[in-house]
Amino acid sequence: MPPTPIIAIVDNDESVLIALDSLLRSSGYTVQAYPSAQAFLESSGPLSTACLISDIQMPGMCGVQMYEQLSAQGIHIPAIFITGNHLAPLQLSANARPPVGYFPKPFKADHLIACIELALESSRSGT
Repeated sequence: MPPTPIIAIVDNDESVLIALDSLLRSSGYTVQAYPSAQAFLESSGPLSTACLISDIQMPGMCGVQMYEQLSAQGIHIPAIFITGNHLAPLQLSANARPPVGYFPKPFKADHLIACIELALESSRSGT
Protein backbone atom coordinates (compact mmCIF):
# COMPACT_ATOMS: atom_id res chain seq x y z
CA MET A 1 0.00 0.00 0.00
CA PRO A 2 1.47 3.42 -0.93
CA PRO A 3 2.14 5.89 1.88
CA THR A 4 -0.64 8.30 2.79
CA PRO A 5 -0.13 11.59 0.95
CA ILE A 6 0.85 14.53 3.11
CA ILE A 7 -1.23 17.70 3.02
CA ALA A 8 0.72 20.80 4.10
CA ILE A 9 -1.15 23.76 5.54
CA VAL A 10 0.60 27.14 5.65
CA ASP A 11 -1.23 29.92 7.50
CA ASN A 12 -0.12 32.48 10.07
CA ASP A 13 -3.52 32.35 11.81
CA GLU A 14 -3.22 29.66 14.48
CA SER A 15 -7.00 29.15 14.69
CA VAL A 16 -7.12 28.43 10.94
CA LEU A 17 -4.20 25.98 11.24
CA ILE A 18 -5.92 24.15 14.09
CA ALA A 19 -9.30 24.03 12.35
CA LEU A 20 -7.90 22.82 9.02
CA ASP A 21 -5.61 20.31 10.73
CA SER A 22 -8.57 18.89 12.65
CA LEU A 23 -10.83 18.80 9.58
CA LEU A 24 -8.27 17.08 7.39
CA ARG A 25 -7.15 14.56 10.01
CA SER A 26 -10.78 13.64 10.72
CA SER A 27 -11.17 13.11 6.95
CA GLY A 28 -8.28 10.63 6.99
CA TYR A 29 -5.44 12.79 5.70
CA THR A 30 -1.91 13.08 7.04
CA VAL A 31 -1.27 16.75 7.80
CA GLN A 32 1.73 18.97 8.48
CA ALA A 33 0.97 22.53 9.59
CA TYR A 34 3.31 25.52 9.26
CA PRO A 35 2.83 29.02 10.73
CA SER A 36 4.61 30.80 7.87
CA ALA A 37 5.88 30.41 4.33
CA GLN A 38 9.44 30.61 5.61
CA ALA A 39 8.84 27.78 8.10
CA PHE A 40 7.51 25.59 5.29
CA LEU A 41 10.40 26.40 2.94
CA GLU A 42 13.00 25.71 5.65
CA SER A 43 11.49 22.31 6.44
CA SER A 44 11.49 19.06 4.50
CA GLY A 45 7.85 19.80 3.67
CA PRO A 46 8.35 20.89 0.06
CA LEU A 47 9.88 17.51 -0.78
CA SER A 48 7.20 15.39 0.93
CA THR A 49 4.01 17.35 0.31
CA ALA A 50 1.37 15.99 -2.08
CA CYS A 51 -0.96 18.99 -1.73
CA LEU A 52 -0.32 22.48 -0.38
CA ILE A 53 -3.01 24.63 1.24
CA SER A 54 -1.75 28.16 1.83
CA ASP A 55 -3.12 31.47 2.93
CA ILE A 56 -2.29 34.18 0.43
CA GLN A 57 -1.68 37.09 2.79
CA MET A 58 0.83 36.42 5.55
CA PRO A 59 3.49 38.56 7.20
CA GLY A 60 6.89 38.25 5.59
CA MET A 61 6.54 36.07 2.53
CA CYS A 62 3.02 35.69 1.16
CA GLY A 63 1.64 32.38 -0.07
CA VAL A 64 1.95 33.37 -3.72
CA GLN A 65 5.63 34.30 -3.32
CA MET A 66 6.26 30.97 -1.57
CA TYR A 67 4.52 29.07 -4.37
CA GLU A 68 6.49 30.93 -7.04
CA GLN A 69 9.75 30.23 -5.19
CA LEU A 70 8.91 26.52 -5.13
CA SER A 71 8.10 26.62 -8.87
CA ALA A 72 11.37 28.41 -9.61
CA GLN A 73 13.19 25.58 -7.76
CA GLY A 74 11.41 22.99 -9.89
CA ILE A 75 9.14 21.88 -7.04
CA HIS A 76 5.62 21.59 -8.42
CA ILE A 77 3.06 20.87 -5.71
CA PRO A 78 -0.66 21.12 -6.46
CA ALA A 79 -1.80 24.14 -4.47
CA ILE A 80 -5.00 25.44 -2.98
CA PHE A 81 -5.00 29.08 -1.89
CA ILE A 82 -7.24 30.50 0.80
CA THR A 83 -7.72 34.14 1.68
CA GLY A 84 -9.58 36.37 4.06
CA ASN A 85 -9.41 39.23 1.56
CA HIS A 86 -12.15 38.62 -0.98
CA LEU A 87 -10.82 41.42 -3.18
CA ALA A 88 -7.27 40.08 -3.37
CA PRO A 89 -6.58 39.00 -6.95
CA LEU A 90 -4.53 35.85 -7.40
CA GLN A 91 -1.64 36.84 -9.63
CA LEU A 92 1.06 34.29 -10.38
CA SER A 93 4.15 34.66 -12.49
CA ALA A 94 4.32 32.87 -15.82
CA ASN A 95 6.56 30.08 -14.46
CA ALA A 96 4.09 29.04 -11.73
CA ARG A 97 1.36 26.50 -12.43
CA PRO A 98 -2.16 27.69 -11.74
CA PRO A 99 -3.53 26.54 -8.39
CA VAL A 100 -6.01 23.70 -8.19
CA GLY A 101 -8.29 25.83 -6.01
CA TYR A 102 -8.90 29.29 -4.61
CA PHE A 103 -11.21 29.80 -1.63
CA PRO A 104 -12.22 33.03 0.08
CA LYS A 105 -12.70 32.51 3.84
CA PRO A 106 -15.05 31.26 5.12
CA PHE A 107 -15.49 28.30 2.79
CA LYS A 108 -17.38 25.03 2.92
CA ALA A 109 -15.41 22.06 4.23
CA ASP A 110 -16.83 19.68 1.62
CA HIS A 111 -15.72 22.01 -1.19
CA LEU A 112 -12.18 22.05 0.22
CA ILE A 113 -12.12 18.25 0.56
CA ALA A 114 -13.29 17.85 -3.05
CA CYS A 115 -10.56 20.22 -4.19
CA ILE A 116 -7.94 18.31 -2.18
CA GLU A 117 -9.01 15.09 -3.90
CA LEU A 118 -8.60 16.85 -7.25
CA ALA A 119 -5.16 18.07 -6.21
CA LEU A 120 -4.09 14.61 -5.09
CA GLU A 121 -5.26 13.12 -8.38
CA SER A 122 -3.25 15.80 -10.16
CA SER A 123 -0.25 14.93 -8.01
CA ARG A 124 -0.58 11.19 -8.72
CA SER A 125 -0.92 11.73 -12.48
CA GLY A 126 1.94 14.23 -12.60
CA THR A 127 -0.11 16.98 -14.26
